[in-house]
Amino acid sequence: MKVTRLFDYLTYQLDKNPTAQFLSAKYKNPNEYHDWKHFTYQDFQNFADKVSLFLIDLGLKSGDKIALISDNRPEWNFADIGAQQIRIVCVPIYPTISEDDYAFIFKDAGISYAFAGNQIIYDKIYPLLSKIDTLKGILTFDKVPRAEWFYDTMNRIDHINEKEIDRRKASVTEDDVATIIYTSGTTGIPKGVMLTHSNIVNNLTGVAQVLPFKDGEKALSFLPLCHSFERTVFYAYLMMNIHIFYAESLDTIGDNLREVQPYCFTTVPRLLEKVYEKIMAKGSSLKGIKKSLFFWSLRVGEGYKLGENQGLIYRLKLSLARKLVFSKWQEALGGRVEFIVTGAAAMQPRLITLFSAAGINVIEGYGLTETSPVLSVNRVPERERCLGTIGLPLPGVEIRLAEDGEILARGKNIMKGYHNRPDLTAEVIDKDGWFYTGDIGVWVNHFGQNFLKITDRKKELFKTAGGKYIAPQAIENKMKESRFIEQIMVVGGDDRKFIGALIVPSFIQLEAWAEKSGISTEGGLSALIHRPEIINLIQKEVDRLNQSLGKWEQIKRFKLIYSEWTIESGLLTPTLKLKRKLLESHFKEDIRAIFEQGEEATE
Repeated sequence: MKVTRLFDYLTYQLDKNPTAQFLSAKYKNPNEYHDWKHFTYQDFQNFADKVSLFLIDLGLKSGDKIALISDNRPEWNFADIGAQQIRIVCVPIYPTISEDDYAFIFKDAGISYAFAGNQIIYDKIYPLLSKIDTLKGILTFDKVPRAEWFYDTMNRIDHINEKEIDRRKASVTEDDVATIIYTSGTTGIPKGVMLTHSNIVNNLTGVAQVLPFKDGEKALSFLPLCHSFERTVFYAYLMMNIHIFYAESLDTIGDNLREVQPYCFTTVPRLLEKVYEKIMAKGSSLKGIKKSLFFWSLRVGEGYKLGENQGLIYRLKLSLARKLVFSKWQEALGGRVEFIVTGAAAMQPRLITLFSAAGINVIEGYGLTETSPVLSVNRVPERERCLGTIGLPLPGVEIRLAEDGEILARGKNIMKGYHNRPDLTAEVIDKDGWFYTGDIGVWVNHFGQNFLKITDRKKELFKTAGGKYIAPQAIENKMKESRFIEQIMVVGGDDRKFIGALIVPSFIQLEAWAEKSGISTEGGLSALIHRPEIINLIQKEVDRLNQSLGKWEQIKRFKLIYSEWTIESGLLTPTLKLKRKLLESHFKEDIRAIFEQGEEATE
């Protein structure tokens, strides 16, 4: 069967595996316990068809838009495919954005109907019913007072008009817009990225050639489906017959991993960093021989070199380390993980080395919403991986570097354009079809192949008073190699002669270090960061890591911040990127204090 449209993957699996379980999520039962509920491909198609008929009965026509605002759950997918197969465009929206952003997106897209996950989301968008002329109503996935409930509505549809659905399916072409995804962005108003069926299908074709998805295996999903990364991964799982389990929440990921025992999953570096921090905290609390073995194993792991023959003695040491210590790392991730795909931000090479030494393949990739999204990815075979890079170009994708180092991409996966903004589209896609990513990169030759490496965001580069360009991400990633540094933002530029940093320390590690060093934690964590011993500890870490940087790149002064930067606080994007301008505004007094301590030349 030739697949040209996204819902064709469901048709394919329905013909091949109609009774196979595909989607699973936990629902509260009458006894207030949460049980897994499983949906087969046939269940999926039945619900998708009911969504289609519901939207048809509402009077929605080809090209109309629905909003999908919910955490990951099967109903999200039912609504997505149900809309697509009758030529209605799905607009996924993050549940965590502001009411102003909801209003902008609903108006800009011309939303005709909205699917909301829960009471909180419903309350946020309910006022839009009287403000957005196109909006006909809201359906909720959870049972919400005064709202129309998804399952009540679906249960009232007792007959599937297959002829009408098939007629509408036949009208959908591969060049039709399947979805409009509004970029969260670190600055500016959201932009609606129009992706066609062809854009995403071509991207999936390339992904299937390089990642070893295995028919009938299991995956855990917890990154938001409204983001292009997890959305495309969902279609990949559908394409490859991977049974998806949706995590209950970010807080239950560890429990769900052990319960589901997935073959693979996708994540962002921040979550793996948190896993590592917990492992380190546990290791630091060990006593005697167990503690010695733990840190010996870490040293062995840090010496691991991907794809290289390190000799019999090292292999024996690694085998022992895996048996005594690293096997526990595997167990923490469910015990069966073959590979983990990470994106959205750079991951510390040191951590990837340690996970690889533990037998856990962490695969870094790169892409943007505008590119459907994957442009490049490292592979599972170790000689097709290069630490510190975002991998080899995906099959079907052309990549080249502009004169200033900007990464340009071309292929059938490049978006149709920005919704209602042909001017912005023309700024990023030239007449020859090259998309300008805004990222600066270089090629790295490794094992005879050219791997792509990002050095920074073009718009985030800044110049010191001494005329030196600073790439903040590279410095931040270097500093996060310290187990005591959890989050960091480099600051400087303009007329400043040096660079500084705002640092959120790892409080798990600080508390463990303070206890071991006999330092009082009286007054809590907010008091701890002002203790001279703690400031001196972080200073030593910064000095140590500064040694591998150019003199002009070195952090001269820093300010410790007590509160972690989160999505909920508005200081991180939904994909955990720093919102630099907001952070600069929020911490302007702290930044001023850094530079008022006295000027110090960097050269």
